[in-house]
Amino acid sequence: MNSEKQPPDEPYAGDAADLSAADGAASPPVEKPPLRAASVDAMNSMDSMESAAADSTHHGDFVAPPHKAPVSDQLLSPGYLSLLGTQFFGAANDNILKQCLTFMVATGIWSGSLAEGGLGDGGQVVPALLLTVPFIFLSGYAGQISDRYSKRTVMLWVKIAEIPIAMLAFVGFYIGNLWLTLFAMLLLSVQSSFFGPAKYGVIPELVHDRHLSMANGLINMLTNLAVIIGSLAAGPLSDLFNPEPVAGEQVEAVLWAPGAALIGVALAGLLVVLPLPRLEAANAKLKWDWNPFGSYIEAFRIMMQGPLMVVVLAWAGFYMVGMLALMILPDYQEILGIDYTRTSHLLGIMGIAIALGSVITGLISGREIRPTLIPVGAIGMTVCFGLLGVVTPSYWVVAALIGGAGFFAGFYIVPLQALIQYLSPDDERGRVIGTSNAISFCFSSAGPLVYWIAVQLGLKGAENRIFLICALLAGIGTAMGVVQLRRVMMNSANSQ
Repeated sequence: MNSEKQPPDEPYAGDAADLSAADGAASPPVEKPPLRAASVDAMNSMDSMESAAADSTHHGDFVAPPHKAPVSDQLLSPGYLSLLGTQFFGAANDNILKQCLTFMVATGIWSGSLAEGGLGDGGQVVPALLLTVPFIFLSGYAGQISDRYSKRTVMLWVKIAEIPIAMLAFVGFYIGNLWLTLFAMLLLSVQSSFFGPAKYGVIPELVHDRHLSMANGLINMLTNLAVIIGSLAAGPLSDLFNPEPVAGEQVEAVLWAPGAALIGVALAGLLVVLPLPRLEAANAKLKWDWNPFGSYIEAFRIMMQGPLMVVVLAWAGFYMVGMLALMILPDYQEILGIDYTRTSHLLGIMGIAIALGSVITGLISGREIRPTLIPVGAIGMTVCFGLLGVVTPSYWVVAALIGGAGFFAGFYIVPLQALIQYLSPDDERGRVIGTSNAISFCFSSAGPLVYWIAVQLGLKGAENRIFLICALLAGIGTAMGVVQLRRVMMNSANSQ
């Protein structure tokens, strides 16, 4: 690489960079970290992987544009810790609302037909789609905003917007209005779609490239801990909102409980985003494109010039399988005869496992990115999902297999996420990540639709055969992903 190396122990001073930029001076590019598995041979064995790392410039690194110097050379800088907290509370709120709604439309007070004020059998598809569809249509705008304005400013305003949305959900739950609560879910998804490109795009601005694997491992760990806490909280909150009779006597419902939790978490998210350091806009002169798909077309052009498109498609495929799995888990309340709280524990186990797998992937990767962990994760998920579709279900068997699938998911998504950030140009990263989000949520939206079709075909049985579809999709993705990654690495090696 010909880029200038940043002094190892000299943190970047944001204010000084602002002054130099005003005088026309450019921030120095940062040397890119070596990528493991940069050659074809490296995909074949871990031994050849180690030898490739010893002399990465002779084994075909992925080619990435030079990046500006980050705010800090340290991983656990105040800015990055602020980002972790902001993401944690945002993900927790998304899952509290989504899971409470899912419980209520699957087996709770809104589980009846449309005429009865519910959504009917398989109704949990609706909140899932509300959480995904806005990302498809709005991520292009979100990416442009993330590039055109400071990512700190973007994150601050979306966290402010979360508070009135939580208040609207409070009203919906309190008066028992399904449609108002679903509208709040839609607005929360819109808010999250504008948060995504700024959230992931800001990581290379806060930490050095050599910390990208660990930074993504930690943020995935915190995200999944938030999913755990949100999902675990949704169980008791749903039991308070729609309690089961005790000794034949009806228990008084605590109608304000879900909404109050949402407002509290939203306020906490706003507080933790405030310490995020001031950041320059990546591309303040970016010309605005009102065509919601125009940004996608430009991002596709960028991604097709290198390996980014293959990486993004592999990343998006995970979200279709993951969303399908999340659709299935609430059904275990009836299959296993358990309450909402124990059902939410299954979601919590999956979240803990993904968090563990993510942080272990970061530790294994060290200061490098290891694409060879991607097929390991995909194969592990395929096996666990396949067993879930054929074994006789019991609570602890299901919990163990869900945990296994989650653990291997961490091995799959962390290298892909780091590669997307690593390979994206600084002034176009927001649009690239916005487009990546749109693609991933197109795939995510397919998950609920596949679930609904499977339910109509009668695959929702005692052994929950729908998990076999998860295994099939993960298996297809594994085969295609390995072939494409090998091809990308071969092309990268030949271009050096």
